[in-house]
Amino acid sequence: MKESLGQEIARSLSTLSEKERDVINLYYGIGHGHSWTLDEIGIKFGLTRERVRQIKEKAIRRLKHNSRSKLLKTYLGQ
Repeated sequence: MKESLGQEIARSLSTLSEKERDVINLYYGIGHGHSWTLDEIGIKFGLTRERVRQIKEKAIRRLKHNSRSKLLKTYLGQ
């Protein structure tokens, strides 16, 4: 189940832009071992903390309304 959940997360994230995907992966520590702060992500990409927050929020909204996320919600019991 863990492997299929990972595949479903990857499929859901593939619907995002590269920058949105990078921000989400770093913020939640997906594939990085630890989560990054908005400030750390901003420094990496040359963006303000506020701009990183906006990108993160937009990506989350897109994931919530994405048809692929319905299957992901099933895995998470939501």
